[in-house]
Amino acid sequence: MRNPLLIVLLFAPLFLLSQKTKKPVLKFDAVEIIREDIPYDSKDLFVFSFKNNGKTPIRIESVQTSCGCTTAEKPSDAIGKKGSGQISVSYDTKRVGEFVKSITVTPNLGDPVVLTIRGNVLPEKQ
Repeated sequence: MRNPLLIVLLFAPLFLLSQKTKKPVLKFDAVEIIREDIPYDSKDLFVFSFKNNGKTPIRIESVQTSCGCTTAEKPSDAIGKKGSGQISVSYDTKRVGEFVKSITVTPNLGDPVVLTIRGNVLPEKQ
């Protein structure tokens, strides 16, 4: 009876330590921005702010948009530990109606993050 109990007592701490959840390196203030009633041909940007929660500087390797009507700009320099940055997203507001677009941010460390912009572009005023 002692041997099975000893084995459980030895391996239980290892199992519990291995269950530690991985904290995201990039922490965004919001992963979705919703805008209602956007004026036709508006130049307003969707700005996603983030913080580097890692222990080393991080670089945004790529920012991929879901279609050609959406563009995104990433920081050109590395973001220091505990530093912050922004991803600026522009949508072609000459396309009238509702839209939902995704932006995939891929850092050199950690997992990619998918951001979403959602809104409704109003018709051009006559």
